[in-house]
Amino acid sequence: MSDSREWTPQAIQAEIDALKHKPGALLPILHAIQDRLGFVPEGAVPIIAESLGQTRAEVHGVISFYHHFRTSPPGRHVVQVCRAEACQSVGARALEAHAKASLGVDFHQTTADRDITLEAVYCLGNCACGPSIRVDDEVRGRITPEAFDALVDELRTQPLEVIG
Repeated sequence: MSDSREWTPQAIQAEIDALKHKPGALLPILHAIQDRLGFVPEGAVPIIAESLGQTRAEVHGVISFYHHFRTSPPGRHVVQVCRAEACQSVGARALEAHAKASLGVDFHQTTADRDITLEAVYCLGNCACGPSIRVDDEVRGRITPEAFDALVDELRTQPLEVIG
């Protein structure tokens, strides 16, 4: 993910040009843009549509269908709570409710301090160690509400990365 969440039409076009000749190019393009920017900006939709010969509605429909895609910048950290059956059977629903209440946000929302975006995910492949969450790119298992609170405290006290 880019350290700068700034985007330009040229950056969007570069991602499109690198992938537009692949079969079913729309999904790989959307993934590439989100990987680069952290989200798919609304302003990218007409650029993608025109480049692929699709309508804006078709592109927007794909973005809105898949919960993975964001249309606004995420917080400094993305916390995903697994909602798959194996995790649900060992307390993920209670963890989900606790996470929403303690952060004061719902899924696909970001805390007011822009530190944490909360998302649902439907399997992290860590079924034997549920309930599981992914924090940025790290999967963690056996998360209790207390462990969740400690993790949030840890995330919020991490210094901002200095780019330079």
